Amino acid sequence: MEQERKVEPIGRELVRRLLPRRDPEGHKGTFGKVLCLCGSVGYTGAPVFASRGAVRSGAGLVFLGVPESIWPVAAVKSDEAMPFPLPEAEGRLSLLAEETIRRRAAGCDAVLLGCGLGRGRQTDALVRRLMDLPQPLVLDADGINALEGHIDVLDSRRGLHTVLTPHDGEFVRLGGELSSGDLSQGRTAAATEFAHQSGAVVVLKGPGTVVAGPDGRCRVNTTGNCGMAKGGSGDVLSGVVLALLGLGMDAFD
Repeated sequence: MEQERKVEPIGRELVRRLLPRRDPEGHKGTFGKVLCLCGSVGYTGAPVFASRGAVRSGAGLVFLGVPESIWPVAAVKSDEAMPFPLPEAEGRLSLLAEETIRRRAAGCDAVLLGCGLGRGRQTDALVRRLMDLPQPLVLDADGINALEGHIDVLDSRRGLHTVLTPHDGEFVRLGGELSSGDLSQGRTAAATEFAHQSGAVVVLKGPGTVVAGPDGRCRVNTTGNCGMAKGGSGDVLSGVVLALLGLGMDAFD
């Protein structure tokens, strides 16, 4: 019962209160520069959904790094986001992309990693090596899956802003042998415990999405419906979170 009393519902009034006010005299440099690192051969929609989510959520400039073989597809689909090609291996980002990514990230206010990345030895290793980026970081989908069995790399992000956006399957996979990866205790309790142990904000997606902070704060989304249960919704969510981090919002909010 004590845990239940700490949970705050997310509704229209809370969202209106939290959203940052937009400077009427601002320009594109005022509203954040963000970087999406997404996509692979066979997953060309995810990077576009994520970058559009960031654009439409108010980011001033949105850069989109994708494997070079799908760059033409992303370029055709992108009007406002700015896609660029990165080195790849078997249709997925390779370790050779690291230097370019770090250079691009240095000029940005927040980074998204994971939507449609696919799984491969080099791609997984690249994700883990990028955990030391100093910018606020959103990890989704295969960005989360790449940490399976390597959850200790999150220790390097303590003191930095990190948001994980798993669905239940990704959450259990990420938790490994940790009790916090066990949903039998309930989604709210599991997300809260995992956020405390990892030092990251956890957005456990699903009916009644749970948002848990490492400091013990917890909110549950009271909105949405089963029409959102389809491919692409999570990519859009990640882009929204990325844009708001780029605007300087607190990671939990």
